[in-house]
Amino acid sequence: METEGVRTDRLGLLLDQFDRAREMAQVRLTGLGDEEYLWEQVPGCWSIRRRGEATTPRAFGLGEWVLDQGEPQIPANEYAEVARQAAGGMKVAKIADDWSVSVERVEQILGHTGPPEPDEAPVTTIAWRLGHLHFCFAGQCEWTFGERRQEPKLLVDFTPSAAASCAARSRSAAARSGSRCAAPTAPASVSRAGRAAPAGSPADVASATGPAIRCR
Repeated sequence: METEGVRTDRLGLLLDQFDRAREMAQVRLTGLGDEEYLWEQVPGCWSIRRRGEATTPRAFGLGEWVLDQGEPQIPANEYAEVARQAAGGMKVAKIADDWSVSVERVEQILGHTGPPEPDEAPVTTIAWRLGHLHFCFAGQCEWTFGERRQEPKLLVDFTPSAAASCAARSRSAAARSGSRCAAPTAPASVSRAGRAAPAGSPADVASATGPAIRCR
């Protein structure tokens, strides 16, 4: 197998995977229009909206347009972690603060028996998914490689324009070669296989997805 020029160190492998994912996403997002970008598959979708029109309690953004965000929750697959924290001596109030939830919610989880109830994941638009990924990566970059001074929720100016959103990610990708802290583009997990169609057209309804990053 040809291996010349292939990076095999851990950082090199990670960067190569990122570049490959970005290239795949760029191909899938080529030709994305505003109608598809903002299309809501079902009522109550999370999306990008004008600040005064947001329907979720914690929508955020730098400018006129904000990204929908609901109340903080502890996902069912983290119940065991909450139990481990309590068993290790962490006080309920500290656990609640760590997860940004109420003390009552932590007590409910600690008193829960049987299989965890399924999580209710919101359905999201392509606009929301791209905005969410941009926010998560920009925030992680600032607090991993940056000066750790800027609030992650104030690092991204969301846009209702598909072309502007994709162009911003292309510029970020170009800047990445000169700075390891450039805001990244959307990875391949945002796939347009089975692309969303205009309202009223049949399409698979996908639940919210995102990177394996706990962004709260």
